[in-house]
Amino acid sequence: MPIGDLLPETILLVGAVLIVLFASFAPHQRQAWAAGLALVALALAAGFGLLQWRQPPAVTFSGVWALDTPAVATKLLVLLSGAIAVALSPDWMRSDRRHGEYYALCLFTLLGVIMMASANDSMELVVGILLSSTASYPLVAYHRRFTPALEAGMKYFLIGALTNSLLVVGVVLLFGLVGDTDYARTAAVLSASPDAAPLALSVAVACIVLGLTFKLAAFPGHAWMPDVAQGAPAPVAALLTVAPKIGAAVALARFVSLLPESQLWPIIVALIAVVTMTLGNLAALRQTDVRRLLGWSSVSQSGYALMAVVVLDSAPRALPALLAFLAAYLVANLAAFAVVTHLRGRTALADYHGLGRTQPIATAILILALLSLVGIPPLVGFFGKFLLFEVTIAGGYAWLAVIAAVNTVLSLFYYLRVIMATMFKPLEGEVHVLGAWSWLALLASGVLLVVASLGAEAGLGLMGAIRFAG
Repeated sequence: MPIGDLLPETILLVGAVLIVLFASFAPHQRQAWAAGLALVALALAAGFGLLQWRQPPAVTFSGVWALDTPAVATKLLVLLSGAIAVALSPDWMRSDRRHGEYYALCLFTLLGVIMMASANDSMELVVGILLSSTASYPLVAYHRRFTPALEAGMKYFLIGALTNSLLVVGVVLLFGLVGDTDYARTAAVLSASPDAAPLALSVAVACIVLGLTFKLAAFPGHAWMPDVAQGAPAPVAALLTVAPKIGAAVALARFVSLLPESQLWPIIVALIAVVTMTLGNLAALRQTDVRRLLGWSSVSQSGYALMAVVVLDSAPRALPALLAFLAAYLVANLAAFAVVTHLRGRTALADYHGLGRTQPIATAILILALLSLVGIPPLVGFFGKFLLFEVTIAGGYAWLAVIAAVNTVLSLFYYLRVIMATMFKPLEGEVHVLGAWSWLALLASGVLLVVASLGAEAGLGLMGAIRFAG
């Protein structure tokens, strides 16, 4: 059990513990210093994570922990999302008398997400999902006197309790069939006797997939996402619409890669993808609340991500396409929520009328982010979606790519509603913004979006070597 293999995760854990101790004794005016501690921990973890990128794919800690390129890529993306969310938080949380613990919860959430993506054992997967869930529940309801936050937190908790229970049932059933929770052993047993207990295996796989749809915000575990996007503190909404989705998508891809070749599970995942993207886009069309609109948009993006999972066995480039799409979604969605946070969480569409006249930089970043979420070239979102369509067609699911293309056109309508409100509607009232922290985080997210768009082709070259260990 080489401890060095878990150095990034250990740094997150130690950082969270130090933040809890600091927040317990620091006065109110010093609570924001915990954000600096969190950023230092995230930077150190990312630095040691980069050192793992060039290592050959392997498993460690008796086979339960994967050290491969998908796990390291997920780790870096999750840490990046955490850094942006933490940087957005001090100005937002300034009036909270004891908000230092907030940053510890953020680090614990990120640690759980990284465990999900790195898990090479079904029990390790359960621990990762439970850690990320239990740490993020209080984050959603952190504003205890804000009714929408409490409602979002309760819905998030209840849906999480149900889907996590299903996940555990699936893991127990799979353990009963295989006699082990190790992924390598599971794959070996299932490939040796693919027709053994087909009903029990189908139920186990279905329960595990349904459990992962909660963190992925895909149908049927999606209902918490729009409420969390609307009611949670805006930096928390930025974090939870991105980080758990990335970890769950990679965890799902790693799990289905164990299953014997079958026409059943890809069809089921394809149907979930269709329902998820269609439901998310149709619901977003009706929204007059920008944060809720972004929540439903996040649901639809999960449907697109599932396209790569469908063709994981039939398209060699499916895994790089999945990570490229998730990276593109991350930078665009974080930029959009950075604008929302900087504007003090303004959420009604009417609040964005004429924003381009008073906040031109924030408006420009918001427009670029929304266009990237659609997939308009030459923004990074275009490259992510293009790869998804390419691998989906190459994998023999052209019908799924057609449905996704129709949904992409559909999504353009509600994104353009927000863009038109900022540029062509008359200004209504004054526009108030947060302080220097949120301004710097907003600029960083905007620069990240532009740089990712300009360097997308070079980034795709790095994605070519991505594969699971084993």
